[in-house]
Amino acid sequence: MARRTLPAALALAAAFSIGMYPTTAQASPPGTKDVTAVLFEWNYASVARECTTTLGPAGYGYVQVSPPAEHIQGSQWWTSYQPVSYRIAGRLGDRTSFKNMIDTCHAAGVKVVVDTVVNHMSAGSGTGTGGSTYSKYDYPGLYSYPDFDDCTSQVTNYQDRWNVQHCELVGLADLDTGEEYVRKTIAGYMNDLLSLGADGFRIDAAKHIPAEDLANIKSRLTNPSAYWKQEVIYGANEAVQPSEYTGNGDVQEFRYAYDLKRVFTSEKLAYLNNFGEAWGYLPSSVAGVFVDNHDTERNGSTLNYKSGADYTLANVFMLAWPYGAPDINSGYEWSDADAGPPDNGQVNACWQDGWKCQHAWPEIKSMVAFRNATRGQSVTNWWDDGDDLIAFGRGTKGYVVINHESTTADRWYQTSLPAGTYCDVQGNRTVTVNGSGWFQAAVAPNTALAVYAGKSSC
Repeated sequence: MARRTLPAALALAAAFSIGMYPTTAQASPPGTKDVTAVLFEWNYASVARECTTTLGPAGYGYVQVSPPAEHIQGSQWWTSYQPVSYRIAGRLGDRTSFKNMIDTCHAAGVKVVVDTVVNHMSAGSGTGTGGSTYSKYDYPGLYSYPDFDDCTSQVTNYQDRWNVQHCELVGLADLDTGEEYVRKTIAGYMNDLLSLGADGFRIDAAKHIPAEDLANIKSRLTNPSAYWKQEVIYGANEAVQPSEYTGNGDVQEFRYAYDLKRVFTSEKLAYLNNFGEAWGYLPSSVAGVFVDNHDTERNGSTLNYKSGADYTLANVFMLAWPYGAPDINSGYEWSDADAGPPDNGQVNACWQDGWKCQHAWPEIKSMVAFRNATRGQSVTNWWDDGDDLIAFGRGTKGYVVINHESTTADRWYQTSLPAGTYCDVQGNRTVTVNGSGWFQAAVAPNTALAVYAGKSSC
């Protein structure tokens, strides 16, 4: 969940209690393109441009944008996760720029998922980014004290369902989503976003909202089949489990990211030969997966952009492996985990002013087309060296090699690909598959090779 920190000490305690660390209907996006670029804290004008220049041409099916609601003032990123009204008047743009972004992305063939904060409002009082005055439990014209849950203490016990779903997440005013007025108002906000062209929603802090409340809200939408992706962090022996929410739509599978970090940093890639449901995860058809997100990259529970080849190769693996619907986290450099986006979300160019643009890294971007080309194909011809060199095919459509060893892997690989010449999109070279499905290639340490049908020249 978005770690919308209050004082720093409180934030750390909240992150621990929420279970962010690994101690603890409508399925995958419709259509043939299921990869989402999560442009965290990009303003809407910058998102629009990126849809045209990069996301559409690369084959991304979706872009996820940060919450558009008016929120508390402040430079920290988590201010976006403390709404004070449902007006589109946040730091990232107004209603016009939001609508223009959606229209531009649609023209580029990219659908738009909106990160949506409906579990709670703010903590404290003041004037919002759009000029609205507010105080905790009183948001004029929107909510007043009776619209919030009776428990006004913080969530403290994740073994207690009532505590998790009726008390306050890090001190934020918790909406009573069992109430008719609250349900109607939330649905009205989401319907407004749909009217502007939004294609779906990420439901922030869904774990803190009963699944039946979310089902009721979803039933009120003008498009009840709009894509839903719910943030429900798994915690062992906790009262609220991710599986409860699959009837509403996709659920984010945090264990996937936790386990990728462990395997890539301290175990063997060979263990990944049955990665997914066999590891106890949600069914693939309802799982949203990621290597990192804006919370986990900061709290250390997953890999992040500072992790070098571990991070890059984990993203390559995720896009090559047929489990879940993948998110590519794309944010900005940080040393202070609370720091907000450079230039208030204005991205003038990738890899400048601190913007990391992971979605555009060549190793990652090239795998989006690989995933689209191999959709629906099962894993075939798995091979590993018993350690950190793995290779596998995607039926007759693709083949990938990931070398996480310290030496070059120069060998022959057996595939199910038709004979011919293919472009290795990781190395910008061609490889030749013979009539028996074999090809020879040298793959350098901590790099990958990926070929797919339809891409014969580089």
